[in-house]
Amino acid sequence: MSRMADYGVVVLSALAQRGNDRPSTASDLAGRTALPVPTVSKILNALARGGVVDAMRGARGGYALRRTADNITVAEITTVLDGPVALTACVDGSDDICTAERLCPMAGGWNRINAAVKTALESVTLADLMVESAMIEPLETERVM
Repeated sequence: MSRMADYGVVVLSALAQRGNDRPSTASDLAGRTALPVPTVSKILNALARGGVVDAMRGARGGYALRRTADNITVAEITTVLDGPVALTACVDGSDDICTAERLCPMAGGWNRINAAVKTALESVTLADLMVESAMIEPLETERVM
């Protein structure tokens, strides 16, 4: 998973926590996630093009989830931000070209692993990740005496 996909999950989590009552702006989400505004804007634009979020223009505009967090999978997020799930150049759906594929004894063998990873990503939702991260205990801050 790329850094952008990872950041995409973080941005979408912040958006989901806010709810759809009021759209969130890129700068608001950047402040809530400690990510740079240009990065958040790039992620939100891609997610809007990919149908994950709605973009609303105007004075009260911003971004909102198109569906609930339990209806958005990690596979969808990564596909929108990174392209199809493809562990190697020789798997089905890869945009890369492997020049050694004809000679490779593993040609096609990676499809099984790629399919398992894709299935795993399809089985985890944004809501699942949010629940799991909420259960992690925060680190204690260092005490000054």
